[in-house]
Amino acid sequence: MKITETPIEGLFVIEPGVFEDERGYFFESYRQERYTEAGVYTEFIQDNESKSVRGVVRGLHYQLNPYGQTKLVRVVQGAVYDVAVDLRQGSPTFGQWFGLELNEKSKNQLFIPRGFAHGFSVLSEIAIFSYKCDNGYHKESERGINPFDPKLGIDWQLAENDYIVSEKDRNAPFFDAAEMNFIYYKR
Repeated sequence: MKITETPIEGLFVIEPGVFEDERGYFFESYRQERYTEAGVYTEFIQDNESKSVRGVVRGLHYQLNPYGQTKLVRVVQGAVYDVAVDLRQGSPTFGQWFGLELNEKSKNQLFIPRGFAHGFSVLSEIAIFSYKCDNGYHKESERGINPFDPKLGIDWQLAENDYIVSEKDRNAPFFDAAEMNFIYYKR
């Protein structure tokens, strides 16, 4: 397993060791001690899965503290363009985003700590998306940022006329008007 920190502190790309032969493949999608050894520690309490069709853009979602969530995300089938936006006030990368393709072939993952908004766009005909969370869903603290905020300028890797977006996400506030209560603490 290879763990690489992105240009945004605390956000990691994880490339698991995949063992393939004529029968198929095997890999450890999560093993707590390996993550802890690499300095990435979170106690996950919930696994979620979604299925979406090509063109779907989900996000940018987060929950306010104390209900914020750390997530470990991956694609089981298909491909997505996955994005995390730094919402930690005082962070040198506050308001910046990082994106990468997650897909079933590479089996790569993104570790997203609390203090980030998260979203993805579906690049394949369908995508099954899986994520672990360290905190449960809390409706009252749920927030979002409009995924098409020009200030963020996220390239969702799709033609604009292919977007399939929920009304809730399309009407979410832009970054400058979004409620957030995360504080950056230098490691």
